[in-house]
Amino acid sequence: MSIRLVRAEVLKLSTRRGLIVASLLLTVVATVAIELILVLLHATNPAKHRIVGGINHFNDGLYSLTQLATIAAVLVGATAGAGDLAAGFFRSLVVTGRPRASLFGARIPGGLLVVLPLTAAAYVVLALFSFVVPGGAATPSTTLLVEAGLWFELYIAVMFLLALGLASLLGSRATQIGILAGLQLLVTPLVQGLHSPGVGAESVLGLALWRLAPKEILGGAPPGHLGESLVAAFVVIGAWMALALGLGAWRTVTRDA
Repeated sequence: MSIRLVRAEVLKLSTRRGLIVASLLLTVVATVAIELILVLLHATNPAKHRIVGGINHFNDGLYSLTQLATIAAVLVGATAGAGDLAAGFFRSLVVTGRPRASLFGARIPGGLLVVLPLTAAAYVVLALFSFVVPGGAATPSTTLLVEAGLWFELYIAVMFLLALGLASLLGSRATQIGILAGLQLLVTPLVQGLHSPGVGAESVLGLALWRLAPKEILGGAPPGHLGESLVAAFVVIGAWMALALGLGAWRTVTRDA
């Protein structure tokens, strides 16, 4: 993998206007719109709608942003993994003589360089609104903002890598988007809402990622199964990443051009 290949991946993804617009809508635009709507609701009926800002607002907003940004990460990951194949461009890449493993490897930093700045910008918007009109509520500390931001970007990076590996394996964007959207929006919240998820809940990727979240922000998310150790959470995340990326790389190397 070379810097030139990474730049090419960034260029391919960033020039897809539909992808970038959709990602912006799901991250920055959605965050700004939600915050402005909440400000207007409080201004028109402060007795019914609580004031925007403060740590509780930050917690709730971060949980919602995580769900929306995950969809953006899945879209970018799916495009990075299967976009060349769907466009008929994969054969042209192969005949250049570049190792297929390098082609797959370049998609990882290339896609992350596209999706992480977008999600980081949305996170900054959310953090700023937590200080704009907090009223008498306590605001997030600098330590919490840094820790929550790093955890949020880790969450998005993991979801991107999962989507990239699955799309490379299946060779289809639509199929893997449906699978991951179902897992993220249905399965994970359902298991999180259970008081006693039972044996095997620790293997759910979303729960393992929430186990790494700062304790101060867990009030904005369902309780879930948070009894597993940090070591177990890292093992689960590492296993998912190794499986997804390993299968994606294997399929890229063995796929017929």
